[in-house]
Parts: sequence; structure tokens; C-alpha cells
Amino acid sequence: MEPFIHPQELAFDIDGVVADTMATFLRLARERYGLSHLSKEDLVSFDLQSCLKLDPEIINDLICTTLDDANTLELKPLDGAAHVLSHLARRGPLRFVTARIWPESIVQWLQNLLPRVPQGFIEVSATGSPDAKLAILRQFGVRYFVEDRLETCELLANEGLHPIVFDQPWNRKGNGCPFPRVKSWHEIQRWVLPLEDDMR
Repeated sequence: MEPFIHPQELAFDIDGVVADTMATFLRLARERYGLSHLSKEDLVSFDLQSCLKLDPEIINDLICTTLDDANTLELKPLDGAAHVLSHLARRGPLRFVTARIWPESIVQWLQNLLPRVPQGFIEVSATGSPDAKLAILRQFGVRYFVEDRLETCELLANEGLHPIVFDQPWNRKGNGCPFPRVKSWHEIQRWVLPLEDDMR
């Protein structure tokens, strides 16, 4: 891993990296179905049907409701995300690539999260599929991508890009993950803005 990543060679996934989307999933599971026993640590696979003993229709309902416009706008960011992204935007546009189908509500969410960042500096590409992220990243000229889905990381690495795993319960399977892993936005800051540890 290089000790310094140029901000313009870096892009980000959104759900599970910038936005704490699974917290909303769990809240809705409690509110809609009374599933108060579930926690983020139960979500040990990106394929929720493989790790949750729930009717597939319930899981599909919760996923769709989590990603709808109203709940997207209520998402909480992961700690430190807004702070680091605001400082990265001083170096140029922020690039996000998401597997969501419709980008409008998540773009609005990012604009609300980053009110001091010019709207033109927030670039979001919605691919509709994790496997379609590669082509977009190549168009951007991105070399590094922060992602929480291991399968996407593997695809990108096989094509010569450098994935960085944002640590989540669903990407900890096994002990042989070959990719750099970050557990916080503070760690991302150290790699991208190493001379700005005291950012205000």
C-alpha cells in the first residue's frame, strides 16, 4: 500500500462506507416487524438472505424501504465521513460510485451532508449493479476505491485497481483478505491527507 493516495485518484462507495445504511435497515426491522433482537453484528454476509433467518419477502421489503427516498434522506453518516470529505473537496471533486439504481435521493443526501462543498464537486454515478462499477471507475481515472463488498473488491483488483475495504461485519469472513482495510474515516484521512491530521 502506498503511504499517500492522491485525492483525485480515489473514489468511494456510499452505502456502508459514507452512509450507515444498515443502521436504518435495523431500525426499520424493529419498527415494521418487531425484530428488536437483530444487530449489525448479525449481518455477517452481504447476502442478507444467507445470514438472517427471515422470510425473503420481509428482507426484500426492508431493503426496498431502507433505500426509498424518504429513508435515504434520513440516513446517518458514519463517524468522521463528513469531516474528511469536506476537506478532500478542497483538493477537487468528490467521486462516488454506488450500485443504487436511482441516484437522486442519495445525491440530495450527500449535498445535505456536505453543505460547504459546491454541488458540482459531488459526482455520483449510480450503476444499478456492483459489477458495473469497474467501467465507471476507469472513466474517472480512479486507482483506489473504498468499498464494503468483498466481491466488488476482488473484481476491481483482478482488473488492476486498488480496492480498500471499509471494515463491516459482512466483509470479515475468513482471515485471508488480501486488500488494505480501514476501520474508520480517521484512517482514510491518514492515507489521503497525511499532513492534515489536525484538520479543523
